[in-house]
Amino acid sequence: MEHVYIKPATPRLNGKVERSHLTDKQEFYQLIDYTGDVDLHEKLAEWEAFYNCHRPHSAHGGKTPYEVLKTKLGM
Repeated sequence: MEHVYIKPATPRLNGKVERSHLTDKQEFYQLIDYTGDVDLHEKLAEWEAFYNCHRPHSAHGGKTPYEVLKTKLGM
């Protein structure tokens, strides 16, 4: 498999990832206070868990990715 780079900020080439970056910027990075000692890795891990397990997504009809996965697995 060959790794191919695309131009930054080109949603037409990689729309899903670009949309994910926009959501991260709007819902995560704007809430972080960079003036204090912040464990960014810990906060990012918390955000990813929330985003993947608890946050409803319009692309999934208002369900969380975890709910969609459970349905697909018949759980």
